[in-house]
Amino acid sequence: MKKLVLDSADIRILSALQEHGQLSKTRLAELVSLSPTPCWARLTKLKKAGLILGYHADIALHNLGDLTRVVVNVSLTNHRKIDFERFENHINQQDEIVECIATGGGTDYVMKVIVQNLAAFQCLIDELLSAELGIERYMTYIVTREVKSVQPNLSRLLKPR
Repeated sequence: MKKLVLDSADIRILSALQEHGQLSKTRLAELVSLSPTPCWARLTKLKKAGLILGYHADIALHNLGDLTRVVVNVSLTNHRKIDFERFENHINQQDEIVECIATGGGTDYVMKVIVQNLAAFQCLIDELLSAELGIERYMTYIVTREVKSVQPNLSRLLKPR
């Protein structure tokens, strides 16, 4: 598939959607300084190219209660494709695991977990270990506070060098 070339107007559209979520045709056009019809045509092009995966609300979890957040590094015993697939398929079924990335280097995965308390986290870990996923070792880090969690600045990230 041919890579889509983005210009500054496309980046402004993506940035506006990233910051505000789903917007009306008129409001989006105002935010990115385009007239509504060309703006909507560009938005349609960006959607068709698969650059917009969806829209969501950013929920203030800290206002919902005293939830426990844990970062977990996982290393698998074996490194065959089937081992990674088994682990990833299982992880994708766990609602408490809100993010999981595969990494290179000393650990195979880094996961972000949100649970009601440490007891619930321990139950999750016990279940993962009982599922025979080939976990060799894991390291847990309890999140004490969130310092920064933002979307990337698309204008800077995609700026030509």
